[in-house]
Amino acid sequence: MARPTSSMEGFINRPTDRKVGGVIGGQQLQSQKKQDTPPPKEEKKEEKREKQEGPRLSRAGISRDEINASLTGIDDLETEPEQPKKGRKPHAPKSKKRKWIVRIILLILVIFLGIGGYFAYKTITASGNVLKGSIFDVFQNQPLKQDDNGRSNILVLGTSEDDPGHQAGNLTDSMMIMSIDQNKKNAFLISIPRDLYVKYGQACDSGYAGKINVYYSCVHSGSGVDADRNALTKTASFVGDIFGLDVQYGVNVNYTVMREMVNAVGGSITVNIEGDGDVPAGVKAGSVMDSNFDWKCGVGDRKVTHAQVLARCPPSGHFIDYGPGPQVLDAEHALYLAQARGDSAPTWGLAQSNFDREKNQQKIIKALREKAVTAGVLSDFGKVSSIIDALGNNLRTTFETKEFHTLVSLAQDIKDNDIQSISLIDGVNGAKPVMTTGNVDGQSVVEPAAGTYDYSDLQLAIQQRMSSDPVIREAAPIAIYNGSGVAGVAQTESGKLKADKFVVDSVGNAPKGDYAQYVLYQIGDGNAGTLAKLQQRYNIKVTPGAPPIIVDSTAKFVLIIGVQPTTTSNN
Repeated sequence: MARPTSSMEGFINRPTDRKVGGVIGGQQLQSQKKQDTPPPKEEKKEEKREKQEGPRLSRAGISRDEINASLTGIDDLETEPEQPKKGRKPHAPKSKKRKWIVRIILLILVIFLGIGGYFAYKTITASGNVLKGSIFDVFQNQPLKQDDNGRSNILVLGTSEDDPGHQAGNLTDSMMIMSIDQNKKNAFLISIPRDLYVKYGQACDSGYAGKINVYYSCVHSGSGVDADRNALTKTASFVGDIFGLDVQYGVNVNYTVMREMVNAVGGSITVNIEGDGDVPAGVKAGSVMDSNFDWKCGVGDRKVTHAQVLARCPPSGHFIDYGPGPQVLDAEHALYLAQARGDSAPTWGLAQSNFDREKNQQKIIKALREKAVTAGVLSDFGKVSSIIDALGNNLRTTFETKEFHTLVSLAQDIKDNDIQSISLIDGVNGAKPVMTTGNVDGQSVVEPAAGTYDYSDLQLAIQQRMSSDPVIREAAPIAIYNGSGVAGVAQTESGKLKADKFVVDSVGNAPKGDYAQYVLYQIGDGNAGTLAKLQQRYNIKVTPGAPPIIVDSTAKFVLIIGVQPTTTSNN
């Protein structure tokens, strides 16, 4: 039976008959015609040289006997003294040490040509589709392009044109921004809601405005690698304008890339399952199940019995069904977990639908990177070869070949703890989410909480989260109370803190009491950077316990200003 498809899946149609690279070494030679005329003088010279030096090595391969014969020939040539020339003394035979150096060099060349040749061929043909520039630039170590804050921003798009039964496979139903700091070795992941309602700036199939996942296919014109990269460049610029980032690079992957990447790192990855929402009785809280992919177990096929369904997808007959905590996923299960959003009942653990799916996609990306590093993929010839085979026809990037070494180094150097996710629906420190769901012209969409097409709060939130200043990044609200008895003291201090990028949540009067010059309380845990800055600013330590006032705001710190020292004048 033809399997049902989900319109919400994700990972432009590329021609299936497109071949990687071109003909290496020029056009194929035609069969030579027989010639009655005698060979030219140059050919006679070649024949004479072959008789003297022996047959030449062919491209078809080098046999063991030929290698031995070549090495023996070196011995004979190097041990035979040169014929003395008129007026010069004969040279002594070359040393044994030099003989062995020549032998070793020749042996290395033979191994490179015999073993590395095939690898080099695949690298040359595939890398032209994946990276821009000459394959020989791979030996360079050029840093990635950076924005004014020293970050390299990469747009990752997922399409599913390689899935024969998938409708609208050219839509980018998986979209993510990866922001990397090459010097500080950290990264941020920002998932882009595929239903974000935007203005295209031109006419697309859905009109002049619609969901953001349409834009890549709208600006994609023509076929081939250059057309793919041109669309990636336009989409990266478009997304960057919305999110307030200079997005320098674009990457487009499909289902095959996901499968092959997991297979290349050993066939499995470990993902921490953290379900969201209610679960049925008997199911552990934090579990995830999406029945939308049960067709892979045989559900809906009248020829498949219930017992066979259970055998194919133990224990309950669901293809995506995991308890909470670390779970080992093979390539196929990782691929479909990245698509799961709970749009078909029964389902649980995906209460936020697309937003939960985006979180799981980020977890899968992290798990892939971690496994690739720990498994030593980049130093394994077989695994690298497998990846190159998969990527040639299925991966497009706007990276240059001379930046490849930098990318590999960053993948190894950035630790898992230094990769953070930026959520657009979970407010930081009690702040309101910057994204929400809505309805435009009868269709369910995602839009900024500030209003359709208003991206100001979105851009500010991203700048805060990616800032190197912990005060800006944490954005921990502070409540200031005046306990000095002097009017305006708290308001004045609020202005000073705001000027230094602190977030002041509220200002008021403290109950009457005998307060020190400054008293600081912390509500809850975390926000270590802001705490350190406040203690240093006022030269005090945080006071343990609860503040002597009920705080009705979302404040994480309470600052009480007591009696201020008086200044004296000699005049």
